[in-house]
Amino acid sequence: MKSPQTYIDTLRELIAFDTTSRNSNLQLIDYIQSILSDRGVTSELTYDEARGKANLFATIGRGNEPGIILSGHTDVVPVDGQSWSTEPFGATIKEGRLFGRGACDMKGFIAVCLAKVDDFLSADLNTPIHFAFSYDEEVGCVGVKGLLEELKKKPIQPRACIIGEPTSMGVIRAHKGMLFKRCHVHGKSAHSSLVDQGVNAITMAAKTIAHIDSIAQRIQREGPFDQEFAPPYTTLHCGVIKGGIVNNIIPNECQFDFEIRNLPDHSPLAIFDEIDRYVKKELLPKMHEVSTDTGFEWKILADYPGLNTPLDDNMISVASNLLQTTNRPGKVSYGTEGGHFQSAGFSTIVCGPGSIEQAHKPDEYVGLDQLAKCDQFLSALIQSMD
Repeated sequence: MKSPQTYIDTLRELIAFDTTSRNSNLQLIDYIQSILSDRGVTSELTYDEARGKANLFATIGRGNEPGIILSGHTDVVPVDGQSWSTEPFGATIKEGRLFGRGACDMKGFIAVCLAKVDDFLSADLNTPIHFAFSYDEEVGCVGVKGLLEELKKKPIQPRACIIGEPTSMGVIRAHKGMLFKRCHVHGKSAHSSLVDQGVNAITMAAKTIAHIDSIAQRIQREGPFDQEFAPPYTTLHCGVIKGGIVNNIIPNECQFDFEIRNLPDHSPLAIFDEIDRYVKKELLPKMHEVSTDTGFEWKILADYPGLNTPLDDNMISVASNLLQTTNRPGKVSYGTEGGHFQSAGFSTIVCGPGSIEQAHKPDEYVGLDQLAKCDQFLSALIQSMD
């Protein structure tokens, strides 16, 4: 029998798998499956189209009642170009911290869950615990969508979900949503001395980006606002732009990427419609005067809904009691798969070991005290479900 031993041992194993989103996560999934199957726990996999990545869903307990999902993503962000003082895919412990890519985001949570399997089984839970471990969260919460589609087919639906993203083991009840888009501007080439015969794709892109920025500044001034978020408003941001060949050719192509990080109740689609209306009214008519072959293409690269769990939700009081905290549940600007779970009908909170301030950075780490607190939280959860 493969033993998870302690959560430290398990976390070492998980970090050793390079599950950067561009890679397969199947070796890590096989490792998790072996821990579960050795204990008689069956798991179900849902694959991506290429069958190079998989989500895992497993149930521990008798399953006679709606249970609680413990959810985590198995992929990590790249280490390319980062200066690490430790081996990114080899866990290093020093000064009360465990260093490694994914230590806090979010293999630490998964490791603690796996190390509790024997305890979950010994409790013979009538209200089951479910594991939901996904792929490609870091590139837009891609994998969890397939997992949730399969979950809809279950005869008994879970009632709640705990997303184990790093929150320093505080209870988070809300986060912003995100719409990540690519704009491809098609212009018309001409010699740079004959500007009237061309349509400059870079100029059209720049005008659109300037309009996006004007919307961002208006929202920053006028709202809507929610002071529990930082910043307390929806944000828009352009991060990548590419276009042109040489300076004496009017560029016929330009591409830029931008994102909208919206308050849960502020529709990103309404904001995009405003951008699209500007393009159609102010830019396309002038472009088509030169050539009707010019235009704009929009592509969604990633999106996920915001999370907005009410303060009086039972899962918030349950988690707060288990953690023995009276702190007000928080709201964060980073995203998780929580919005997808809530949209699927599950009462959802975010609570996990480590700080988001350490995520994605070189020398990413999780405090050993945070892992211990997560272990205590899951032990208390087991006792509350007996």
